[in-house]
This record gives sequence, C-alpha cells and structure tokens, in this order.
Amino acid sequence: MTTVDLESSKLFSSLSSADCDALRKVAQSRHFGAREPIFREGDQGDGIYIVKEGLVQISALVTEGERRNLSHFGPGDFFGEMAVLDNEPRSATATAETATEVYFIPQTELLQMLERSPKLAISLVRQISLRVREFNRHYIQETLQAERLALVGRFARSIVHDLKNPLTVIGFAADMLDADKSTPETRRIAKTRIQRQVNRLTSMVKELLEFTRISQGSIVLAQADFAAYIQQLLEEIRVELDSSLVKLECENSPPSVDILMEPDRLSHVFFNLIHNAVEAMPNGGKLIVRFAVHGNYLTTEIEDTGPGVAPEIANRLFEPFATFGKPQGTGLGLSICRKIMEDHRGQIVVRNQSGRGAIFSLTLPLRA
Repeated sequence: MTTVDLESSKLFSSLSSADCDALRKVAQSRHFGAREPIFREGDQGDGIYIVKEGLVQISALVTEGERRNLSHFGPGDFFGEMAVLDNEPRSATATAETATEVYFIPQTELLQMLERSPKLAISLVRQISLRVREFNRHYIQETLQAERLALVGRFARSIVHDLKNPLTVIGFAADMLDADKSTPETRRIAKTRIQRQVNRLTSMVKELLEFTRISQGSIVLAQADFAAYIQQLLEEIRVELDSSLVKLECENSPPSVDILMEPDRLSHVFFNLIHNAVEAMPNGGKLIVRFAVHGNYLTTEIEDTGPGVAPEIANRLFEPFATFGKPQGTGLGLSICRKIMEDHRGQIVVRNQSGRGAIFSLTLPLRA
C-alpha cells in the first residue's frame, strides 16, 4: 500500500527545509476505517487534510435524496481546503473508502504558515486552480452527456408526434380495403392514399435524420409549376381534414408560376403548418390559404381561426425544441420547416393580428 511523507505532497513539495520542519510540528495524524466519514456537509471548516495512506471519496447532495460522487483522493492529495480559506461550512462530505491515514493541519496553523511562506500560498493557489479546471472539465462532460440523452428523448417524441397523422390515414385506408362492401374504385382510392402516406412517412424520417446532421446535405431543386403542385397538395390536405372539424378555404386561385423546388420536402412544410393549426382548433375552425406575387417572389399565406401564437413563444417559435402549450410537442417541426424554406432560398415568418389567428407566410423566389 502506498504511503507518502507530508513534504512529498503536491501541496508542500516546493517548501524549504525550515518550512517542512514547521509543518511536521503542527501536523496531526488521524486514522479512519473503511466507509467512515472524515467530515460531513455543514461541518465547520477546521483544517486541511493530506492523504498519507488509503483512499478518500468526496461526495455531495445535488438534489434531495441524490448524492453524487465528485472526486477521489489518494496518497499525497489534499482536500478540505476551501472551507478553511473562506471560513464557510463544508460543502461536501469526505469518506474513507478504505482504511485511511491522513495528516491534519488545523486552520489557525495553516493560515499562519500561508502568511509566513509565499511559496506555500502560491502552491496552494496553483493546486486549487488545477482542481477547479478539472472539475469544470468533468462537469461539462456530464452536462453534455445529459443534454445528449435529453435530445434523444426529444427526437423520439418528435418522431411519434409527426408520424401519427400519416399512420392514422393509413389505418383508415386499410379499413376501406378490408370493408365487405368495398368497390374496385374504393380500393383504388385506398391504395393511392396508403402509397402517398408511405411516401410522406419516408420523407419525414429522412428530414429528421437530415436535421441531426451538422452540415447541410446536397439539395436538388427542380423547376415546377406552382399552381399544379399546390392544387394536388391541397386535395391531399382536404382528405386529411375530413376527419376533423376544420375546413380548408382558398381565398384566391394559385398563380401559375415556375419555382424551383423539391416537392416532397416543400410539402412537409405545408403539412406541418396545417396539422399545427388543426391542433390549435380542437373545436373546429377554418384554414384560409391565399397567394400573391410580388416582384420576383411568390408568397403563400396560411391563416387559421385559432387563438394565435402565444406571446411567450413568439420570438423563439422557429428555434429547435421551442414549444408552448403542447405537452407532447417538442417544437422540432417548425425548426425543420424553416430549414426547408432556407434550402429553397425562401423564408417562413409568422405574425399575429388582433381578432385573427396565426398567419404563416411562406416566400419563395420565382424561377427567372
């Protein structure tokens, strides 16, 4: 078993022979059995300890009923210095993990030695600085690990939240296929709906995976007629709204203009906004869609008759995981929508107007 002399400690290794002699005169030898506490949280800081032989564990209560091990000290290490220097109660508990012998230097004698020996004061400051650095590094690692685990949970909840609606449509379509009185036309419609939702699920999962990447993946935008695209998309949305109390209205006809798009990804933006609006209107309401061309840009507005965007979340609405009033929501959906719009060289904004619900504006550049 390793044993060290007092002057071999990291703290005292730079002291002169005279200082080491003075140190040995005031140092007391103390013995502790395995699992025996050396001092407890709340005890008065009466002195500093240097491990001569054995192993000491430092722990603290981080929450009620949860104790966290902070560090371990072996031969040559010192502990208990902070409560001595700031004259505050102990902030942690020190326990002998094995049969342990320590040197104990009382507070009064230690402070007197610090006044007489600049080398000891400098050594103590240096060792405390190194210890704080190590503690910060360890704390940051634990914090990052905890955040990673929290992110995994949030992504899992987001996947369940975003995939729920397509799976519901697939379930209804499967019932249509299995119905005793289903006609060939009914089965054809059901199959088409299932295929569309499967494609949508694939696209959504791909988007979630893309969101987790630090760098932006390659994006291929193709020229398409916006009117033809949006008319087909609105028909799919109306099918989903059939089972709700929300009605979809187009205030004007979509303009027949060319834009660059990736249809599956752009559709994800519309579906996400529509589903959020439906959730905000559980007792029914209206969704109004309008279109306008201003210069070289096409703007699509989606307005609902719900309560609007809560002021508490308005400034952070498009940030990842920003959510308000949705117990199972994560706020990931709108962050993905913003990323998709930026990939299309456009933007998405939201505004509230007195007496009206939320109004989302999607702006896309026209194909020159």
